[in-house]
Amino acid sequence: MEIGIAADHAGFEQKQEVLEWLKENGYSVKDFGAYDFDAADDYPDIIKPLAVAISKGEIQRGIAICGSGVGVSVAANKVPGVRAALVTEPYSAHQGVEHDDMNLLCLGGRVIGLALMRELVATFLAANYQPLERFQRRLGKVIALEKEFNK
Repeated sequence: MEIGIAADHAGFEQKQEVLEWLKENGYSVKDFGAYDFDAADDYPDIIKPLAVAISKGEIQRGIAICGSGVGVSVAANKVPGVRAALVTEPYSAHQGVEHDDMNLLCLGGRVIGLALMRELVATFLAANYQPLERFQRRLGKVIALEKEFNK
């Protein structure tokens, strides 16, 4: 599984830590930036390359970090095919994948600590979508909404 990671200035330090942890644990990771700390960067600019890569199928799962996790979640969900969610506890990290086919985990660098981030990332990456009829039906409706409003 190819994983992407991105962060703005408010998640830059945590991104570096999570990126190293992922590599140490044998994951294949592509860094989408920021590559240097820039207090004036903007989360929509930082999340766009990662979200586009997910949309095109170049990356199967992504991790995005900003101050609260809200900004990257909002911006990423504007890209067709991206199902991003801000997650702060383990249940949603796996349930979002299992039920909703979530493909982008959003984290708040100023909200949760590094140990919890690692746990959420590990839980997110270990989860698999469960293509049960009810989940397929619901995902189909989400995709239909996306198509309806992205004309």
